Amino acid sequence: MFERFTGEARAVVQGAVEHAVADQAPRVEPAQLLLALLDREASRCSFALAALGLDAGRKESVRRALADTRRRAGLSRADSDALAGLGIDVSEIVARVEETHGVGAMSGECRPGRGRRPFTKDAKDVLARALRVAVSHGDRHISDEHLLLALTVGPGVPAEILRDHGVTHEAVTRVLYGGGAQAQAG
Repeated sequence: MFERFTGEARAVVQGAVEHAVADQAPRVEPAQLLLALLDREASRCSFALAALGLDAGRKESVRRALADTRRRAGLSRADSDALAGLGIDVSEIVARVEETHGVGAMSGECRPGRGRRPFTKDAKDVLARALRVAVSHGDRHISDEHLLLALTVGPGVPAEILRDHGVTHEAVTRVLYGGGAQAQAG
């Protein structure tokens, strides 16, 4: 599959690894793929994000939302709501853990070395969805816009945060391919 990745897509994958290292994360998560996409300039992905109003300020808002989720051990809003339904206040748990162990204690940081970071199953699923998205649009290569579309169509925190910022699968598809809705590759 990686032989079908363009230079732009390879740069996103490398950027995700760099974000994982900077975050001291033990593995590359979909959130780091999104962070790497936000770093892109002069690409189809950056064009789509700009067309949907994700300027520098709004990109920073996405970064803050990802950081906040990371502090909550990666729990999505749906996860937090489900726990709240059981009487568990995630914000209170995070506050208590951070009071005892320091800010970011629940983020899954790894302190040792800067070694290789494997991709989680969820991150690998994003890459596989990107291939399906490219094929569904008749594209022969996987580029950064396909990674963006794969993040928007998938479950999880990146899709949730992108939706909160007006970046949906349908909106990105409309900007990149025009016209009506394309079949979702999920």
